[in-house]
Amino acid sequence: MWGKVLGFCFGFMFGRFVGALLGLYLGHMFDRSLKQDFDKAGGFSGLFKGDDINERQALFFSSCFAVMGHIAKSNGRVSETHIKAASVFMNEMGLSGDERREAQDAFRSGKEADFSLKETVHDFKERFARRHDLLQLFLEIQIQMAFSDGHLAEQEKQLLHEVSKQLGISRTQFSFLLKRYQAEFAFRQQQQRFYEQQNQQHSTHNEQHGHRVPPNNSMNRAQALALLGLSKDASARDIKVAYRKLMAQHHPDKLVSQGLPKHMMEVAVKKSQDIQAAYEYLKKAA
Repeated sequence: MWGKVLGFCFGFMFGRFVGALLGLYLGHMFDRSLKQDFDKAGGFSGLFKGDDINERQALFFSSCFAVMGHIAKSNGRVSETHIKAASVFMNEMGLSGDERREAQDAFRSGKEADFSLKETVHDFKERFARRHDLLQLFLEIQIQMAFSDGHLAEQEKQLLHEVSKQLGISRTQFSFLLKRYQAEFAFRQQQQRFYEQQNQQHSTHNEQHGHRVPPNNSMNRAQALALLGLSKDASARDIKVAYRKLMAQHHPDKLVSQGLPKHMMEVAVKKSQDIQAAYEYLKKAA
């Protein structure tokens, strides 16, 4: 669209009406070429077509996987753990066929030597400037990729900090999100180990209100508080306020309406389930 507008204006300035028509045509060709380049660069044209929200979803998808690939390559080579983490991420979104290949292409593009992290994140920020929850989720996904092996290397931390800076997220908020995810990662690891033990003993999971509630020995108060981003001296009111805020930030339907691809809704759902589990534990332990 902007190609046509600028072409018309410049054409009129230099050639009046004939120049304006020529500029309009050239601008149209530029817009068309730009769209084709976007599609070839991992624009996920097979997944998203048409309106503004679909274009935002396509940009979220391609940018997310490209930055994930760049962070995975930060140590010089992509480890098997990072590849597995990206594959699991794609599985959770139900990507297959052309959709999966486009995600893999975007991931690989982030590993290329000429990939510009600054430009990619800047363009992403420009598109989602007023959607802070989506910007934050984007960063959380990158933290998840970097922490997939249970360890955050210094190079990975520096890149994550650069991403947060480009997104306009403060250093304090970045540290908060990093600590929160470390607690979330530890919680998921403990849950997995406990449920594996339970399965071996042919026992069943506790269910409450459609959410998994971890058994008492799979979490302690400090871990639950850390997952909610709280210190050990948090009051009952602090816990309730933090819980409601985090649930609002990660509400899947709201995030999808802002531009989160529906395929990535599972990310928000899992985070909501972890937040719910921590809150339920703290209520029972009170």
